[in-house]
Amino acid sequence: MLGWGRAGGLFSLAAAIVLAACSPASPTTGTARASQVVLTFEVPRETSPPPASANPPSGRVRIAFGGDVHFAGSSAAALNGNPGSAVKLLKQADLSIVNLETAITDRGTPGPKEFTFRAPAKALDVLRDAGIDVVTVANNHGMDYGPVGLADTLAAGRRAQLPIVGAGKDAKQAYRPYRTTINGVRIAVIGATDVLDTFAQSSWPATATRPGLASAKDTPRLVRAVRAARAQADVVVVDLHWGIEMESCPSARQQELAAVLTGAGAQVVVGSHAHVLEPHVQQGRTTVHYGLGNFVFYATRPASVRSGVYDVVVDRDGVVRTKWHPAQIYGGRPALLTGPAARSADRAENELAERCGLA
Repeated sequence: MLGWGRAGGLFSLAAAIVLAACSPASPTTGTARASQVVLTFEVPRETSPPPASANPPSGRVRIAFGGDVHFAGSSAAALNGNPGSAVKLLKQADLSIVNLETAITDRGTPGPKEFTFRAPAKALDVLRDAGIDVVTVANNHGMDYGPVGLADTLAAGRRAQLPIVGAGKDAKQAYRPYRTTINGVRIAVIGATDVLDTFAQSSWPATATRPGLASAKDTPRLVRAVRAARAQADVVVVDLHWGIEMESCPSARQQELAAVLTGAGAQVVVGSHAHVLEPHVQQGRTTVHYGLGNFVFYATRPASVRSGVYDVVVDRDGVVRTKWHPAQIYGGRPALLTGPAARSADRAENELAERCGLA
């Protein structure tokens, strides 16, 4: 989806495509024959941001990031409209982004995997009302309920007026950024996943003719998307699903991909998937947070309940400063830490870079 700012309008078109069902037992929708599934995908209009000369004088923009979000298990309590006190920092930001690690659907067939997540459309209303501006569904759960579930997710995003990146009716749409201009700073947000189950590696990525997710495994395609976005934006943000579960130090692949993307013009690279916090590093006018951990999530392990909000202040030249706001998950929802607990958690997060050999 393509949008222009928190206060601006949201523009989208709809396109219908017909896919052959996997078997006679595949679900059907609308008036399709029993051997077909009708999927409706939202298609953003091709809209370019104004040229830099038309922008007002550059100000600063605060972008806030949260990690993995779903509404399974204890985190389903967030559907009552209270996703946790840490979310207020996202609402206070100029632009806020989270990783939505669930399909938004009540249809489809679950994939052949241990964990599959889905949530009702109300979940997007909760996130929007909490002040979240953009979600990425480019992750290893974005298509847990197949193309039908993905189509429902994108349609739900359109109805909720909550922009979704990292997925689409084809690769062009899946890699297309969300664009907005805030305080004279043109920002583009791209979502992509470097993590896919073996069975999904050939079927989940979007192609020229097939709906799906933006895949970071096709690194050249992602780099082209970043370069194209940078040509029309002052600041490019890439939100990635990457890394190794329960590993707090970034893998060689994460470090390599971060270097490639920042080299292509991304000033802010953030990620999730490990379900534990990973380090963040700032170099010049760029920053990388390798792992934001869980956010609204049914986490229970001591390491996986550590959460937080990553604040990044940018201007037209890139990153100005960053700040980590530590939180802890209770009952599936992140609560901000205060006092000695907050200082201790902040110190531990800030020391991670050195412990992982990144300082």
